[in-house]
Amino acid sequence: MNIQSALQIAAIIVSVLLIVLILLQVKGGGLGSLLGGESGLGIARTRRGLEKTLYQLTIVMSIVFLAISIVAVMVLQ
Repeated sequence: MNIQSALQIAAIIVSVLLIVLILLQVKGGGLGSLLGGESGLGIARTRRGLEKTLYQLTIVMSIVFLAISIVAVMVLQ
């Protein structure tokens, strides 16, 4: 297995994880609305607990995906 194949596999895995993380972040209400909580009351609220972790993990995974993409381009040259 060469480095190009490894980078391609890593990019696919990270992209799938990134898609899952984005889909887990429910638009509008967060995870509380999945369990019957009310949302959309015009009240600004902060992310806490699992929502904050998902948000931070999404940022980290997007940075990892960007880094893998840049390294893959540099290897191809």
